[in-house]
Order: sequence, then structure tokens, then C-alpha cells
Amino acid sequence: MDNKIQTVLGLITPEELGRTMTHEHLSMDYQKLFIAPPKQLKHFFENKITLENFGFIKQYPYSSNFNCILNDAETHAAVLYDVQLYKQFGGGTIVENSNHGLQRNVQFLKEVSQKTGVHIIAGTGHYVSFVQSSSALAVSQEDMHKLMVQEVTTGCVDQPDVKCGFIGEVGSGWPLHDFEIRAIKATGEVQAELGCPVSFHPGRHPEAPFEIIRLFQEAGGDVKKTVMSHLDRTLTKNEDLLEFSNLGTYCQFDLFGIECSLYQMHLTTDMPSDAQRIDKISSLIEAGKEDKILVAHDIHTKHRLIQFGGHGYSHILNTVLPQMLTKGISQEITDKITIENPKTWLSYKSRQ
Repeated sequence: MDNKIQTVLGLITPEELGRTMTHEHLSMDYQKLFIAPPKQLKHFFENKITLENFGFIKQYPYSSNFNCILNDAETHAAVLYDVQLYKQFGGGTIVENSNHGLQRNVQFLKEVSQKTGVHIIAGTGHYVSFVQSSSALAVSQEDMHKLMVQEVTTGCVDQPDVKCGFIGEVGSGWPLHDFEIRAIKATGEVQAELGCPVSFHPGRHPEAPFEIIRLFQEAGGDVKKTVMSHLDRTLTKNEDLLEFSNLGTYCQFDLFGIECSLYQMHLTTDMPSDAQRIDKISSLIEAGKEDKILVAHDIHTKHRLIQFGGHGYSHILNTVLPQMLTKGISQEITDKITIENPKTWLSYKSRQ
């Protein structure tokens, strides 16, 4: 069998993929990562998103439980509208990174794909230890391995007629929790066994991406089929980014659309702007790494969806890619980043 890509509606060829956002969420729950707002602003976070409180929610997105729920009917309707626009503006595929710990909804992913014509790729594996139940934290590496193999080769435990097209986002904090180490090692074992693509969520420390790849490779994982997410908020120094890029993974800049420098999850780090993200990408291109760059928005809160006042899944298509051209990145390279690189990462011939 030639290399194929597994979507929630079945296998497709790499040529069918089209422009691809490689790290998004369509349905999940982020309430466990709630952060209390400044006391004087508390009352602005007690209701739904309005014109009155949107500015505060943009600054402190994780202080609104309402904002952190992406799996209710109201949000699902907004997501469907957004994905329809994504298709209209030239989008082909969305890689959905919700997995175990984030309350993924594979049935909804299937419905979105059927209604919009956008290819959706579901992920398996485990998110960070902080969101897991006590029983999940006790899961052995062997059982993690079995679960991922099942969901990639046979079907999801919660939607048996749908197979996962990649492992991710495999999440960890810093320092690494024992649960997260087991998850990374199990991912390496499964990747070596199946040859499938993988995506990692690193902790917010510049050593985190390096440590994840070390553990993954020791378990047999292939870095050439691996994405390291969130590098725009993790490797802020060019020398660290270039050093990491030499390991051979895909370097993903997936927080496009976040134009707020206050990074609520890590207050000592300034969140970069889209312009700064483009500059980081340019530095990798200048180093000859254009074959290993991916982009996305990592939409995981309501306020970034169009119907709640946000930019939606089409922001890169409508705003970022034209700006890349303005800043001297060629059409050939932007096509490589959004079409060719996703094709290479996501397509594989199963070894089972």
C-alpha cells in the first residue's frame, strides 16, 4: 500500500490534503487549567463573553470557565461555522490535537468533516498529567501502548468506526511527571512499531523540547515523523531554536492569532506577536530548514472563534500568509509550510 493519511472519514492520499493547520482543537474542555483573575476584575469573568468583558478575557483567557469550554452546543455551532469559512477561504485539512485528558469528541469531528468537506485528523495518546484523573495517572506504559495501537489501527475506544491519524498532542509540563515520561516512552515505542506521525506539547522551559526528544528517541521513535509544538512560546532565543531544529523534528509555530504579550500560563515569558513568529520562521528558512516548519493557531478557547469575537481557523490563510509574502517569504515556501510539509509528516505506510 502506498503512503496514506488517516482522517476521521477514512484514508486519503497525500495529494488530497490541501492547505493544512497542523495543531487545532474543535472540541475539548480546558477548565482544569483555570487561573484566577486579578481580584479587582473578578466580576468581569462571571458571565458569558460580551463586548464589555472581551478585552479582559483576551488578557486573561484562562480566568473564564465559560471561555475554556469548547465542547458545549453553543461552541460546537461556532466551530462548525468557523470550519465552513476555513473551507471557503481555501483550507483543506485540520489536525485536531485533543486526546485523552482533554475530553475529545471524535463523533463531533466526524460530523464537522461530513458537513464542511474539510478533512479532520484525530489524535490519540495522553495530555499533561495535571488534567488526568487519579485512575488515569496510574495507567502503565504497556497499557498506554496498547491504547494508542488500538486507536491508530482498529478504532477509537469512544468511536470504534473512526481511526486516529496521529499520536498527539502528547503533553508534558516541566519538570516531567512520571506519567508524562511513561506517555512519551510509550509514544516512541508505538511510533517505531507503526511508523505513524507524532506531535508533542512541551513544558514551558527551553530544556523541555530537548528532553522529550531524548526520551522519545531512546524508546525507538523517529524524529523525522515528529512535531514539536508551541516553539513560539518555548524557544524564544534564536540560538536555542536553531540548536533544536538540528535534531530533525518539525518545528511548529502554532499560536498565530494570539497578539497579547501577557502570557497567563507563564508570566515571566512574553508571548510573541504574529510578526515575531514570522521573523522566527524566517530565521529557520535562512538556515535552510524550510522543510521542517509547520504553522497553526492552537484554538482551544471560545474567544478565538469568530462568533465570539476572535480570528478563527482562517486567520493564517487570510492574514499571516499574505504578511509572509510581504516580508519576503516566497509563495513556494509558504506552500511548502502549509501543504507539502504536512503531507510529508502525516502520510505513512503502516508497518502492521
